[in-house]
Amino acid sequence: MKNVGIFNQKNVLVLGMAKSGYAASQLLKKLGAIVTVNDRTPFEQNEIAQKLKNEGFNVVCGEHPLSLLENELYCIVKNPGIPYSNPLLIEAEKRNIPIYTEIELAYLISEAPFIGITGSNGKTTTTTLALNMLEQGNKQPLVAGNIGTVACEVAEKATSNNIIVTELSSFQLMGIDEFKPKISLVTNIFEAHLDYHGTKEEYVKAKANIFKNQSEDDFAIVNFDDENVMAMVKHSKATIIPFSSTKVVEEGAYVKEGSIYFKQQKVIEVEKIVLPGKHNLENILAAVAIAKLLDVDHAAIEQVLTTFTGVEHRLQYVTEIKQRKFYNDSKATNILATQKAISSFQKPVILIAGGLDRGNDFDDLIPYFNNVKNMITYGQTRDKLIDSAKKAGMKAVKSVDNVEDAVKEAFAHSEVGDIILLSPACASWDQFKTFEERGNKFIQAVHKLK
Repeated sequence: MKNVGIFNQKNVLVLGMAKSGYAASQLLKKLGAIVTVNDRTPFEQNEIAQKLKNEGFNVVCGEHPLSLLENELYCIVKNPGIPYSNPLLIEAEKRNIPIYTEIELAYLISEAPFIGITGSNGKTTTTTLALNMLEQGNKQPLVAGNIGTVACEVAEKATSNNIIVTELSSFQLMGIDEFKPKISLVTNIFEAHLDYHGTKEEYVKAKANIFKNQSEDDFAIVNFDDENVMAMVKHSKATIIPFSSTKVVEEGAYVKEGSIYFKQQKVIEVEKIVLPGKHNLENILAAVAIAKLLDVDHAAIEQVLTTFTGVEHRLQYVTEIKQRKFYNDSKATNILATQKAISSFQKPVILIAGGLDRGNDFDDLIPYFNNVKNMITYGQTRDKLIDSAKKAGMKAVKSVDNVEDAVKEAFAHSEVGDIILLSPACASWDQFKTFEERGNKFIQAVHKLK
């Protein structure tokens, strides 16, 4: 760990607990900061706050009082999920107090370079693929961010022999100042998280921060088939490495004559790859680009691609019951992800969808309903999804209260050979804390059918 002196004896406010807030507090204390931790959950119900209090931290719970800004703050380190519309953050910006997320702290102390992976969809699969390829190629990678351990905890232990692979959200990227990945990657851009960012333009602006500090000695891997991504990267100073599943881009990763190539070198035949779906081919191309930029040999890449079957909650095969196959795609928290999930199957699909209402409709799903024979909806968006299904002429549509009931209903209306797919097209927060919890509930409900 680099010994960063900029926080020594400086007042720092950590806003929001959870894993990232706890890790940031611990790190800042080691760096000599005078740390105040603030969380909205009352102290009596807040185990992390109680633990930090016992460790000597100044802890304020129950609200976000503006009086916290009176301590000549050097900066605020906030939980990525707390929106900038929070009154305390609005006032902090008026006072020109810097607001970071813990990924910035991780970068400042890290001896290891970073790979930063972002996008609307495919981040987790691409991150996992890249990590596996680097491990197979003996590059000593460490994983952090939205998957794996909190980034600043990983950065504390990393050496210059490691490389830190991070999956980054738009929320995290809004809170960077100096963060500069050696390799950045944007999988795709789709309208998402408008409840947080307000507009698509603000969402794209946050994502584009991944390029902000890169120089010509760094690399930006970008989806050549995505107009939004290519527009984002126009102002980047990094060396651009495109990937495409539809065009030959000889300076990057692409498909030609049934094989994946990187910079005109054949890497692997597509038919050897076990991970299904066109969208996953894009994720694979992106991961291959990372691996080849770091000199991973073809054999190591092939070993991963001939054995990797996917990540949890992303088109995860669950089981087969009476010749009906069940797939858990709970990580599909937006429309684009569900479009890609549906498109991955040739057999008839019974779609289970619904969740948090972020204000959008679901008509963009209509062109993808051709092989959806039935849809079971639940949650805040269930009526909106039914409206879109009816516009598509789908006759078999039913609304239920929750995921468990949806599984029972889907099975009751299924036939031999059907695919029963949970791909919600919505965030999970109306009924669940996380998409993982939602996916696990789906899996439990499926196994109860047995």
